[in-house]
Amino acid sequence: MRRFGWPLLAALTLPVALFACGGGGEGAEEGALSGSIELDGSSTVYPISEALAEEFQAAHPDTRVTVGVSGTGGGFKRFCAGEIDIADASRPIKDEESADCAANGITFTEIRIAWDGLSVITNPENDFVDCLTVDELKKIWEPGSTVNNWSQVRAGFPDKKLTLFGPGTDSGTFDYFTEEIAGETGASRADYTASEDDNVLVQGIEGEPEALGYFGFAYFEQNADRLRLLGVDGGQGCVEPSVATIESGEYAPLSRPLFLYVRNDALAELQVAAFLEFALTDGAELVRQVGYIALKPEQYEAERAKIPAAPAETTTAP
Repeated sequence: MRRFGWPLLAALTLPVALFACGGGGEGAEEGALSGSIELDGSSTVYPISEALAEEFQAAHPDTRVTVGVSGTGGGFKRFCAGEIDIADASRPIKDEESADCAANGITFTEIRIAWDGLSVITNPENDFVDCLTVDELKKIWEPGSTVNNWSQVRAGFPDKKLTLFGPGTDSGTFDYFTEEIAGETGASRADYTASEDDNVLVQGIEGEPEALGYFGFAYFEQNADRLRLLGVDGGQGCVEPSVATIESGEYAPLSRPLFLYVRNDALAELQVAAFLEFALTDGAELVRQVGYIALKPEQYEAERAKIPAAPAETTTAP
């Protein structure tokens, strides 16, 4: 992976040098960032955070960035317990999760990092469906659904068993899909193969000729030769997810923003502030490299404004 320039991070390393000169950190290399950053949460956001971590550590070898994949809900549990600095999330934080954070004295800042489109996927051997309507998806996935054959989905579909794959209940992808398709967060039939690991879903759909599933657009792009992408008709005609249709919002209702949630006390640590500055500047190119859709420059600028200015206004005497 190629390396990028770091103009904004240079300003953030300055205070470290100044503090070292003032007696903090004996023997520390002047201008070097150090310390750890821990992220956990969404499997959808994981490729972005992992790429950011790799590049950030390459530029700052004295830092250590670890990224976990416990699902959006699992990430928020650890985040609100004060166990991690940043939560990866493929949906906004829920009221009850915010309440858990507040009960533990955790205040936070929500940062939008990218766009994604939930992709509806079948096996490549499926040659009879190109598009499903929101109503058909609801009929398949809603609680209590007994649809287990493609012939039950639409008149004219063949008499073939329908095998379902999807994210687990700790996944922000699950929350978003159920809200947009079933009309209520968490409202889903339970008799399907569930996993928080999107790679498991890819393998499952690839191995079942009559399979249907859903997960993030980036995972489809990475496995396009193994899967078949369907369009979704949200009432304005059939639209397939793509960079253009997700960015424009044309792919509705399954386009969504992706987030990083950072603890406000962690933002006081230079390495955390520097990591987020990178994520919202040079990181925009990494977002696309791993298959997601970057925000517009002015949108990233608005997100950067949420990060408190580093204490870099201190200057050395001439």
